Amino acid sequence: MSSEATPGSERRGLGRTFANVFTANLASSLGDGIARTAAPLLAARLTDDPVLIAGLAALAMLPWLLFALPSGILVDRMDRRHALALAASVRTVLAVGLLALVWTDALTIWWLYLLIFVYGACETLYDGAIRAVVPSVVPKKKLSRANARIEGAELVVQNFAAAPLTSALFAVAVLIPLGLLGAAYGLAVVLAVLLPQVASGRQFRGGAAASGGPAQPDVADASDEEGAPRASASPVSPPPTEPFRRQLVDGWRFIMANRQLRTLWFFTTATGLLYAASSATLVLFVLQTLAIPEAAFGLFLLAGAIGGLLGSIVASRLQARFGLGAIMAAMNLIAGVATLVMGIWPVAAVGVIGFAVGSGSVTIWNILMMSYRQAIVPGRLLGRVHGTWRTLLWGSMPLGSVIGGAIALVDLRLPWIIGGGLMTLLALVFYRFLMGLPNPEDIDNGDEPPPVTDALPAVGSGTPPGQPTADR
Repeated sequence: MSSEATPGSERRGLGRTFANVFTANLASSLGDGIARTAAPLLAARLTDDPVLIAGLAALAMLPWLLFALPSGILVDRMDRRHALALAASVRTVLAVGLLALVWTDALTIWWLYLLIFVYGACETLYDGAIRAVVPSVVPKKKLSRANARIEGAELVVQNFAAAPLTSALFAVAVLIPLGLLGAAYGLAVVLAVLLPQVASGRQFRGGAAASGGPAQPDVADASDEEGAPRASASPVSPPPTEPFRRQLVDGWRFIMANRQLRTLWFFTTATGLLYAASSATLVLFVLQTLAIPEAAFGLFLLAGAIGGLLGSIVASRLQARFGLGAIMAAMNLIAGVATLVMGIWPVAAVGVIGFAVGSGSVTIWNILMMSYRQAIVPGRLLGRVHGTWRTLLWGSMPLGSVIGGAIALVDLRLPWIIGGGLMTLLALVFYRFLMGLPNPEDIDNGDEPPPVTDALPAVGSGTPPGQPTADR
């Protein structure tokens, strides 16, 4: 049965264990910020072909189609701290390889394609593990606050720090930001290994083994066919000896057994495909259509970071006041309108404002969406459901990127106009459905609440502690 923390703990912060997870994720986020800024800039130096640029964006998302589900199974089988360390280790090696290619002037667009693809495969493992760790250390009522701090921290590190710094150093010497990239991922490896035992996820598997539960999860535990959350009668997890191939369908079965989840899954996949089509040639749209110089590309991304940071600060407060469903419906509509406006009025000022507003609304959506899924999915299935979800959602984005690149051959504004228009239409059609989504604390997935640890000093809901802090 699921129960929340004692009344006295409501005044406490998110806990020391969450602070450890938060800090470990900061190091990886710094590397992500450097990589995501440097990759399109390197590509723009290697080619000005919109199709090849869009292909890079497509290749970055393709691993989600191929590896998200196997990675999700690994997250549920492995010590989740080891999964984080493994992903960061491989990305450290990739950063060193990229540095060597640039140093020897051997980098080509095809080498960059390969490195981005392998990087994306590692991201599927890291992302699934970090998302599964959070509900292990934070009670449901505080999931939105925890996710807001992680989202906000990533935004600040990747965009306020990494993006402008990488852009500036890129113009001086490409090797400097690439060296920092390797160092950041190396630090992420060390911090992941040092995470406490509760972040391992073993508590969910151990409970199943002791109870002698069935190998296949009872997907009906999550909710009835109408989508109303209800408690699980006997939460269990697959024993470690269950064949890998049988676990491939666990996430699918869980999602399809819940009408709210499956509708939300297909809706977000369609929206994600349109977003990918709109932004596939972002670097060319900014440099050519908006006429923003290469050295200021990171500053343009900074506008999105500001919008995202503000979104992360207010997300949990908006949910507390208006409810998760109402805010998700509104933010989805705003994101579509902002995308459309950027294409209709392609001037620098409108582009900057539209990008900031769109990023803010998407950030709020991401925070509340993740909190909803973490609340409704039992801990034993978090990796598999997350992997299945993103196999379709993020796996469809390469198709969107290719479509966006093809449309951009006609005019770089068209992907934003077409994608934004269809996103707005979908937001209006599904507005009432989104309004009906419950708050995380109103969902019982059968898990016991995490142990209460020494808390950090209290901070306003949704405000990143200490250093500021971004996912689409």
